[in-house]
Amino acid sequence: MGIDKESELAANLQIGPTSLGMVRIYVEGEGFDLPMDFDPDEAEEIAEEIRAAAAQARAIGEKAAKPGKKDRPRG
Repeated sequence: MGIDKESELAANLQIGPTSLGMVRIYVEGEGFDLPMDFDPDEAEEIAEEIRAAAAQARAIGEKAAKPGKKDRPRG
């Protein structure tokens, strides 16, 4: 499965600090648990990537919501 493919898979996501000073991203779904620990610098890089992806997704959504030249009614 690629990043741009839809899925019926459902999961819970938790993010928080660990007692060892790491940031844990914990993904839990039917039949799997996936704990991922990152040092704070790595966690900040991930946060920046998420923000950048959100901005790109927002721009794509706004572009899709506006009719293009081919979609405009002619009259």
